[in-house]
Amino acid sequence: MSKSARKSVLPAEPSHGYEFGGPIGAFATSLGLPLVCYLAAFLCNDVSGCPVPSALHPRSLTIAKLKEETGWPESGILGLASTKVTAWVLGYYFLSLVLQAALPGVETEGVELQSGGKLKYKFNAFSSALAVILAAAVGTFVQGPDFAPWTFIWDNYIQLITVNIGIALALANYVYYRSFAVKRGNKEQRKLAAGGHSGNVIYDWFIGRELNPRVALPGFGTIDIKAFCELRPGMLGWMLLNLAFVAHQYKLYGYISDSIILITVFQALYVFDALYMEPAILTTMDITTDGFGFMLAFGDLVWLPFIYSLQARYLAVHPVHLGITGIFGVFAVQGFGYYIFRSANNEKNRFRTNPKDPKVAHLRYMETKSGSKLLISGWWGTARHINYLGDWIMAWSYCLPTGIAGYMVKQTSSHPADGHIFGGTPRGPQVYQGDARGWGMLITYFYLVYFAVLLIHRELRDEEKCMRKYGKDWEEYRKKVPWRILPGVY
Repeated sequence: MSKSARKSVLPAEPSHGYEFGGPIGAFATSLGLPLVCYLAAFLCNDVSGCPVPSALHPRSLTIAKLKEETGWPESGILGLASTKVTAWVLGYYFLSLVLQAALPGVETEGVELQSGGKLKYKFNAFSSALAVILAAAVGTFVQGPDFAPWTFIWDNYIQLITVNIGIALALANYVYYRSFAVKRGNKEQRKLAAGGHSGNVIYDWFIGRELNPRVALPGFGTIDIKAFCELRPGMLGWMLLNLAFVAHQYKLYGYISDSIILITVFQALYVFDALYMEPAILTTMDITTDGFGFMLAFGDLVWLPFIYSLQARYLAVHPVHLGITGIFGVFAVQGFGYYIFRSANNEKNRFRTNPKDPKVAHLRYMETKSGSKLLISGWWGTARHINYLGDWIMAWSYCLPTGIAGYMVKQTSSHPADGHIFGGTPRGPQVYQGDARGWGMLITYFYLVYFAVLLIHRELRDEEKCMRKYGKDWEEYRKKVPWRILPGVY
């Protein structure tokens, strides 16, 4: 490439260095996280147990026995994929595009780009999700737990993971290739992400070179790929997976346990809250700072729906009965976390959009040299990322209903129960805890540990970004608000 050509594609903002362990970390994460999704699916199953018996007695472990216990496909690795499943998943993504284009929505502008100007967005993920859930409710009312999507999800769970990984890879490759056409001063306001043009192929592909990649699709208009993936296919997919697991529990046992109801309701609340507040994503790090590469594509489309739904999948096979006391306790945890999470985020969004709003006008703030206003009272005066605390507390309510997890399966010749969504007769495999008791928590409580690491890592990244942006003003702000997430502790 000539020097003149290089100048035409140089970004307006210099790269700020590596994150996530650099190229080695990016490579390891790109290979490791998909493997974690498969391991969680195979090692916690309805064939032999959660975890599989061989994991409890590694000395007796053999490849042949492990394949039998995990339900490894008879066709081998080729069985991880399916053309039929691929077609249906692509149809699901197509439906998401149709709903975004066809349904009315809120049209708004994003934050101002460093190069000037603002991108326009159309938001209707909430109404789109309602349309899908309503259709699923009607189908379930008519067909009960045998509603085709529910059985399809359970029967093709592994293949669904594979297809979505493939879509994430395809998107990452596509946006990486297109990012080299970004030129300074372009009319489309395309821009490279500050952290995504290090020059290392693996790292840039992972972290994302272009900040807000968009594509014009005939009949659909301009689609912001990152905003589309952020809340649509994966978030709604998480809810659909949970509902399929609820249906499967009923088919096996003839009832729906209070524990799986709680988890499904709590997570549906979280999803619908995010979808309803969809415009709020415009001020998040994902939209304003991170490029769109494999990291976000995989996280949005694979990791979120398939890892976040592990608890409901576990309970589909091993129901846990909480009782009134247990229900009250889990509700208290969820309510406390949600109160902090939503109150803090509402306070921030109101202050950013209208500082004179009576609900936030009384709050104290410090103004930086760049003109930004940083809250030093209210929720944001207690900790710099107080919303993360609420988010993590809610995560406990997703894991606690699984109890002291772990089960073993003894297959029987019984057939699943038939009927409508309520009532029925318990049937299915014999499931008991046995030696697996407690060990299943490595699966069902994994989300809690992972989410804590995620939030702390995100907080550290945000600290670095703010230090670069505000300099000495941020040092002064940290003196006024010394705590990061948990007041008095961290």
